[in-house]
Amino acid sequence: MEALYTATATVKGGRTGSVTSSDGVLKHDLKMPKELGGSGGEGTNPEQLFAAGYGACYESALANVARKAGVKLEDVVVTSNVSIGKDPADDGFQLSVRLDVSMPGVDHSQAEDLARKAHDFCPYSKATRGNIDVVLNVV
Repeated sequence: MEALYTATATVKGGRTGSVTSSDGVLKHDLKMPKELGGSGGEGTNPEQLFAAGYGACYESALANVARKAGVKLEDVVVTSNVSIGKDPADDGFQLSVRLDVSMPGVDHSQAEDLARKAHDFCPYSKATRGNIDVVLNVV
């Protein structure tokens, strides 16, 4: 693959540290969620960052496939739910994703078709395919 863009972020301190992008636009404290045994509080975590990235990328892919199909989308909302849980295979952790996709004014069966095509096209979906469970939920 020829890279068209490379995002670079530096993390110090892992889940209880900080993350900063190379251009300084992204700068957040990282906090371990209480559900994972951390203190919670002000800050984000890797699952939230992944959910944000996946949701944004997926919605752009959806806009692309809809445009190619001649479907006008308005007020689309993608809610990306990233879960982390125990992996019984190695007693470590694993991720799963549910993408809740709302396409107001689009017939439900057509919306499901567009959602599947966007999932085939989205780089995040390609990266996760075969690695983690991803559920498309057209609402």
